[in-house]
Amino acid sequence: MTPVQTRVRAASGTGLTARDAMHAPGPQVDDHMTVDVAMSVLISARVEHLVLQDEHGRCGGLVTRAQLAAHRGGSWYSDPTRLRDIPLDRGPFTSSAAHLNDAEAAMRTRTLEVSPVVDEHGYTLGVLALLP
Repeated sequence: MTPVQTRVRAASGTGLTARDAMHAPGPQVDDHMTVDVAMSVLISARVEHLVLQDEHGRCGGLVTRAQLAAHRGGSWYSDPTRLRDIPLDRGPFTSSAAHLNDAEAAMRTRTLEVSPVVDEHGYTLGVLALLP
């Protein structure tokens, strides 16, 4: 089964929140996983991103296939490189209670196509993706 990524664009003035528009987060992995293993997980799961968890199980970031591929192609890359050691967005993440229009504006300002949606304790509930 291939996961389907749902994307929602809010009409101006709607009362929708990030929780209303998010979709399942997909695979979540520990941030101590190596880049090579993470790429294998992405390929085998047929997804474009992984949600990272810190040592407490809270959202630690999100890494895309493009970010992993770019990192692996750099001269600084070595096999044991951990996800927590590569540059990627580490927050702030989208609150599940955020109004959808505000969440979309924040993502566009930060040039994010995908953002984890977290609860008040920082645990990942889902992922919000923008339409191009």
